[in-house]
Amino acid sequence: MTIDQMIPALLGGSPVRPEGPPDWPAPDADVAAALNAAIANGSWGKYLGANVARLEELLAAFHGVPHALTCASGTLAVEVALKAVGVGPSDEVILAAYDFEPTFLTIHNIGARPVLVDVSPSSAGLDPAALDAAIGPATRAILVSHLHGGIVSMKSVLAIAAARNIPVVEDACQATGAIVECRPAGTSGDIGVLSFGGSKLLTAGRGGALLTANAELHQRMRLLLGRGVQQWAALSELQACVLVAQLRNLPGMNEFRARGVRQLLGQIADIPGLQAIGPPPPDSRPAFYKLGFHFDATAFGLSRDLFIKAMRAEGIAFDAGFRALHVGRAASRYRAAGPLSNAENAGRDVVALHHPVLALEEAAIEQVATAVRKTYRNAARFT
Repeated sequence: MTIDQMIPALLGGSPVRPEGPPDWPAPDADVAAALNAAIANGSWGKYLGANVARLEELLAAFHGVPHALTCASGTLAVEVALKAVGVGPSDEVILAAYDFEPTFLTIHNIGARPVLVDVSPSSAGLDPAALDAAIGPATRAILVSHLHGGIVSMKSVLAIAAARNIPVVEDACQATGAIVECRPAGTSGDIGVLSFGGSKLLTAGRGGALLTANAELHQRMRLLLGRGVQQWAALSELQACVLVAQLRNLPGMNEFRARGVRQLLGQIADIPGLQAIGPPPPDSRPAFYKLGFHFDATAFGLSRDLFIKAMRAEGIAFDAGFRALHVGRAASRYRAAGPLSNAENAGRDVVALHHPVLALEEAAIEQVATAVRKTYRNAARFT
């Protein structure tokens, strides 16, 4: 049966991947061994054991920085990072108008005001060219996120920030293990942020980390996370042991996913309406927590919502991207630094493929390509 003869699963046909999207986290012998060891040595239930300290040591070494701290979530890590660089009530923090909503709300939580700048039309990440116009007397930090397999040029951001003596927080929660202009993601700014949430490339269900080369910032973050003799929002010893087990395999898994991305993009290169986010800056290598695309509904022949429903029915985990942060919000909740048209477009058109399928063999990537092609070739049947 040819692609043109296939009936889309959303219209009653057989799905390309009837078992649905792969589970995450996947079974992992190293994680199982780490859990068994934690049970055997009793570290799983301790306040203070060897696992958290070992993870922080390994994270610092992996990223080539002297200091790493763990905490309860990536969102908490963003808050601690902003406080550590001096952000407080009535200050302003610059970030892209297309970003993770809890990051925007975190800025409000510490009494500061988000200043939204537009994104690059290709990367869906903060456009460094928009920074100069956004900086004002109350600017205390710039927050940069790498999203959906896109990478922001940190060299460009840092050149502007250094000229104005403004700290930079680099959010690598979606880019753990990526390379940004020859440096590990999360190590170009004053502080880097990682997430170990349940869907992330390194997962412990919850958790986060902070990276810095600055001893003073490291000490400030330790104090912010402390409540007397213990950390008040700590990563557990059990979480740390499974992260240690995964960290050693992260580079290989990221390269495996990158091969899957190259395979998929080659197989759907002739399909109109799906433009992969990117390309990355020179000397950069994305980490594909999500593989993002700009979706052109007119060129593809379906609305974005219907495309996502059709792909989900085929067993392929596509989702919509974020809503632009200013859309539907009162203007008093932020300051807009110029037009935010690219961010609005990203909020309307980005779709993202979740990473677990990229960690499978070539046949699974072919299933994704077949589902995209099947949906495109039969677009007229949905109308």
